[in-house]
Amino acid sequence: MAPEPPAFVLLAAHPLRWALLTALAGTDLRVRELVARVGEPQNLVSYHLRLLRDGGLVSATRSTFDGRDSYYHLDLDRCAAALGDTGAALHPSLRRDTPPPPARGITVLFICTGNSARSPIAEALLRQRTGGQVTATSAGTRPKPALHPDTVRVLGDEFGIDVAGQRPRSLDAVAERRFDHVITLCDKAREACPEFSHHPLRRHWSIPEPASGHAEFRRTAQEIDTRVRHLLPDLVAAQDKEVQP
Repeated sequence: MAPEPPAFVLLAAHPLRWALLTALAGTDLRVRELVARVGEPQNLVSYHLRLLRDGGLVSATRSTFDGRDSYYHLDLDRCAAALGDTGAALHPSLRRDTPPPPARGITVLFICTGNSARSPIAEALLRQRTGGQVTATSAGTRPKPALHPDTVRVLGDEFGIDVAGQRPRSLDAVAERRFDHVITLCDKAREACPEFSHHPLRRHWSIPEPASGHAEFRRTAQEIDTRVRHLLPDLVAAQDKEVQP
């Protein structure tokens, strides 16, 4: 009797579920946005999203802008592990880890509301992970007077990054600069973020604002770091696509 295919294969092989996974690979989306992307009825999309959630590949968080909405997020670390297990199930030599390619000369803007926690954390982590080869900037739609003390603490304690001298900046201060990528990290900022005249690639990370306390900020920083790690190959792929004749 043939062995049962790995769970990831059974989940991802369905055409609609694969389309949903693909749509969520780079950005968090609401159900109605997924319906528009895959061109299927909402009840069918919701059914397959539930299967993906039950399988642990997709999670949902309540929107902080509109509590009636939820944003769906693809767990790329879990997908990577599942793909590795799938390859190993076929042949041991097919399980391997590939480091992300280097990214150079790319500009990224991270946006949240206050520019005191999520977006400066993302800015610092992307700069660190690329050795400064990516120009990372952050801004807020309603910037606060100073970085949250736990932002400074967690970046210093957990990642060895000193941002004590950094101050929140307004989105208006960078609105005329050219960015290759613009990433919003909170739902309110996504709704308030204007269009940019140079049409950067846009994506959204629905990450709740961390409550005070080192543990909460540490969890938020770890989630952002995971997303930054998976962002790097996307940045390079987008850059390579732009330079192709």
